[in-house]
Amino acid sequence: MKLILLGPPGAGKGTQAKMLMDRFGIPQISTGDILRAAVKEGTPMGVKAKSHMDAGGLVPDEVVVGIVRERLQKSDCVKGFILDGFPRTLPQADALNESLVELGKDLDAVVSLEVDVEALVERLTGRRTCRDCGRGYHIKFDPPAVEGKCDVCAGVLFQRDDDQEETIRRRLDVYNDQTSPLVAYYRDADVLVVIDGMQEMKVVQDQILKSLQAD
Repeated sequence: MKLILLGPPGAGKGTQAKMLMDRFGIPQISTGDILRAAVKEGTPMGVKAKSHMDAGGLVPDEVVVGIVRERLQKSDCVKGFILDGFPRTLPQADALNESLVELGKDLDAVVSLEVDVEALVERLTGRRTCRDCGRGYHIKFDPPAVEGKCDVCAGVLFQRDDDQEETIRRRLDVYNDQTSPLVAYYRDADVLVVIDGMQEMKVVQDQILKSLQAD
């Protein structure tokens, strides 16, 4: 099962990807996780990526495309994969198509999660992360037992720079300008599945699975 998950920041792509990964036994390939790891390590690629992420922009294609192509060639992608957060632009989609053709892989479906903008802002501004162990929380939907402290290690929780409201709204503007055209792109390719991401998490998952089984 070879899938792409589309949707603006906070639409629930990561959550749905993890469920699909368990269901089909295929890896979730999250460019966001890869890039954040590079930022944390302070690599040259990470430093370059951080400047764009902090500004609410997209990381340049030359940084992202090569990472994804290498990842798709690993042994755990033989049965399939779930791309979460890539492609983000039409040029990236074209580059991905070229790579898939060269690797002999075809997409089974592109799932687009649609969510209200103000709901996205609430989801993202409420996220908190443990400074010590990295566990994630949400002040409304998944709060810690003690405010400001991690349930696992009692570390201090903080809000990432890219979860600030001003940055989030810039990210959503970037998504609408550059990434939302991918919906039409993959609709024309007859692989698009549109799901209402405002529903309960389990309902969203069930609808995704039904659409994949129908295909």
